[in-house]
Amino acid sequence: MEYTIQKLCQLAGVSSRTLRYYDEIGLLKPARINSSGYRIYGAAEVDRLQQILFFRALDFSLESILALMNAPSFDRHRALENHLSQLEDKRKQLDQLIQTVNNTIRSIEGGTPMSDKEKFEGLKKQQLETHEAKYGKEIREKYGKEAVEASNQKFMNMTQEEADEVAVLSERFMASIKMAFETGDPASETAQEAADLHRQWLCHFWPDGSYSKEAHYGLAQMYVEDSRFTEYYDRETPGLTAFLKEVIRIYSGH
Repeated sequence: MEYTIQKLCQLAGVSSRTLRYYDEIGLLKPARINSSGYRIYGAAEVDRLQQILFFRALDFSLESILALMNAPSFDRHRALENHLSQLEDKRKQLDQLIQTVNNTIRSIEGGTPMSDKEKFEGLKKQQLETHEAKYGKEIREKYGKEAVEASNQKFMNMTQEEADEVAVLSERFMASIKMAFETGDPASETAQEAADLHRQWLCHFWPDGSYSKEAHYGLAQMYVEDSRFTEYYDRETPGLTAFLKEVIRIYSGH
């Protein structure tokens, strides 16, 4: 079956502006243009649009989707299997949050009181599983399964006081590294203080005794090599990730 752009928009729940933009960037071209100048989409384009919208539902950027789907090695069946796995992970996270909210409601209504640990357990699990889905494969390859599992357990056992300290450290680190970035000197006192704050922050997540300057610098290298980390640090301050790597290189003595 074939669709005009208006009919496909109604079918998929997207705007005609969206489809025109997808055409413009080479993400979704129509099958043909009819004699009246209208874009016409066929079965292959319908399937491709579905795939694009699956990626968008999982928060992939259009740039990433374009690179993935236009790659010669792209396999739609494998991509769908990956989508299913990620969606099931999201469902587990939601189930955990729902359970925590239900337990909190019952506690307020006079049921079994919740311990402080229980109040945050579902939220912690959600954060952990989100991190696992996004970075689990890479960090296991880099640091090993046992180290990652030990780190995850440490995070789950973190007290509220420790979590508050982590939040403060994170804020202090970001403020310091941005201030140092403005000077352009990775060896400055401010920059090296930021590196030490970053070390303190890491030690709240890494297994006890596992910190080393070698591992610290290895992480900084991964920040630069992995676009997901680069996007995070460069989001407000372009170039910050590369600067941070240089700061930690000096701090670690490399």
